[in-house]
Amino acid sequence: MKIFKHSDADFEATLKSVINRANLDLETHDIVVREILGQVKERGDVALLEYTHRFDQYDLPLEQIKVARSEIDEAFTKVDNKEIDALKRAAKNIREFHDYQSQESWEYEKNGVFLGQSVRPLEIAGIYVPGGKASYPSSVLMNAIPAKVAGVEKIVMCSPAPKGQCSPHVLVAAEIAGVDSIFKVGGAQAIGAMAYGTNTIPRVDKIVGPGNIYVALAKRMVFGLVDIDMIAGPSEILIVADDSAHADFIAADLLSQAEHDEQAVPILVTSCEKLAQGVMEELNKQVCGLSRQSIIERSLDDQCCLFVVNSLDDAIEIANHIAPEHLELAVNDPHGCAKQIKNAGAIFLGHYTPEALGDYLAGPNHVLPTSGTARFSSPLGVYDFVKRTSIISYSSEALAKAAPSVRVLADMEHLDAHAKAVDVRIRKSS
Repeated sequence: MKIFKHSDADFEATLKSVINRANLDLETHDIVVREILGQVKERGDVALLEYTHRFDQYDLPLEQIKVARSEIDEAFTKVDNKEIDALKRAAKNIREFHDYQSQESWEYEKNGVFLGQSVRPLEIAGIYVPGGKASYPSSVLMNAIPAKVAGVEKIVMCSPAPKGQCSPHVLVAAEIAGVDSIFKVGGAQAIGAMAYGTNTIPRVDKIVGPGNIYVALAKRMVFGLVDIDMIAGPSEILIVADDSAHADFIAADLLSQAEHDEQAVPILVTSCEKLAQGVMEELNKQVCGLSRQSIIERSLDDQCCLFVVNSLDDAIEIANHIAPEHLELAVNDPHGCAKQIKNAGAIFLGHYTPEALGDYLAGPNHVLPTSGTARFSSPLGVYDFVKRTSIISYSSEALAKAAPSVRVLADMEHLDAHAKAVDVRIRKSS
């Protein structure tokens, strides 16, 4: 962890390394994942059970792969009422926000030409929920609720279950979100099962949700057979701040990102050197005693950068180049600054809007583009769970008017059968 001033010799090199941070090495485990996917495709449930024994160190009878209704009911008895209420409140906010994203079919007619677009939900969506370093019921809500709002007919969820037991919080979240079927399968084998289908786990149309390197690589390999949301890199936050910001607030938000894992990227870009010094002090103070202190310290040591620039405009320009997953504008005029932001997964405005609100409760989706991909991609939403079909209809008169241009274009591309497909109809109607 270090403060980099604009005048420092290593400022540009450090900034460039942050901008080019997309360093997810998907090739390292390529052979292993290809083997897993191949086995699941060929041997289905038998391979799932073998890999569950091999990687998760427990044996699971085939009839227990699917979570039973009784297990979901039991989960509600293990989760505190205040936790259930918090999940329900978050679900309500998420559903309300995503309702605004709903799309409708449309059509228009002009001079004998009828055109339109049919918008229909996917039939079946698959959600992957990790079960490694932590349990993430919030991710269940964020992935399942947009699918429900879109009208997806069936939602399937896969999650590893250590010793055959799913996280009760994850099960409760799945019930609240409207997940239809839950399976105790994790890793690349779960991605393969949802992509290819087995006797137990149905084949899905799209797979969404975070995971480790094996899950990420498996999703990339099955893309095309099914759709996926994204290949997510480490979580990241960039805070743009001026002299109106609070050092303790900023430090707390950087730490909240660093606790995700050792590769998480916490960044501050400020025009106030005094603030940067204060944030450095607060980071060293606040990290003490946190439950994931060792993970946080590794993230701070390896990934954290505090940049001091000449002006707020310079800070905004850097933010647009970095294109962060989460962008906080801890400035005097956050709404004005937001108008200058071109690239970010989510923007948090002002001193009292911590990124943690977006992770849990605010309503916008927390599944966001990472590693600079906010330059061209968007948060997960209802639009990810629908497909659009074009509708085209011409009258014979409209076809006659269009025919000369079709012939010219077909001849231009040396596709005479295209031209004849029009001509045969013109002759028939004349």
